[in-house]
Amino acid sequence: MEDSVKYHITWDRRREFDTGRSSQKPGDRLPASIRKRAFGPRGFASALTDFVFAEDPVSEADIIFVPGNGYPQMAEEAAALYHRGYAPRILPSGRFYIYDDAFDGVKARQEIYTGPYETEWAFARDVLIKNGVPEAAILREDRAGFTYENALYSRAVLDEAGIRVTKGIVCCLACHAARCRQYYRLLFPEAEIMIHPTPANGITRDNWMTTPEGITIVTGETARCGQQFEDILMTLAAEAAKPQ
Repeated sequence: MEDSVKYHITWDRRREFDTGRSSQKPGDRLPASIRKRAFGPRGFASALTDFVFAEDPVSEADIIFVPGNGYPQMAEEAAALYHRGYAPRILPSGRFYIYDDAFDGVKARQEIYTGPYETEWAFARDVLIKNGVPEAAILREDRAGFTYENALYSRAVLDEAGIRVTKGIVCCLACHAARCRQYYRLLFPEAEIMIHPTPANGITRDNWMTTPEGITIVTGETARCGQQFEDILMTLAAEAAKPQ
């Protein structure tokens, strides 16, 4: 009973926190028993972990996809898979974030990847080349501004080149794995898409719930996946309902 009362007292102060009148956040005073239920093996946080941090065993594929951002580790991992014979081609993708006016910059290992880079694709290409991938094995997609477009325009590039994908590996940021799985599987329905994530920003399935940044990123991912996929499904449903 005491746990329940404390919980409701904390939750009732959410309006004060949201309007800036209090530094107390919902959950700051949650008793240990409630925290254990939230973050335990069968708690709701575990369900979020399994959803957001998707991962698949990888096997030999036709191509390795690298959706763009400012971290080099995904392209480095793609290069490692290439050298181990997992795929003969790599397709980095990305211009820069749709709401930015330019590439946001390199976020790690700046002493190696010095730039300047105009696009996420140009950055990933440089990472791949510096990790021994021949230019002939690197395809180009430099229009995408967000993850869905990474998958959409990558599909267009491959269709135009006449490259048929039956199996593909996606080297992505670990906390973006769920949406990458959604979008690449949507755009390549005939292919087996394998998600191969890298925790380049330090947010992992084991530590995300221990920091405010991790909690914000992971809960934000669940919201984005739902909102973005709803828009896509609504569009597809409307198109399907049109008279033939």
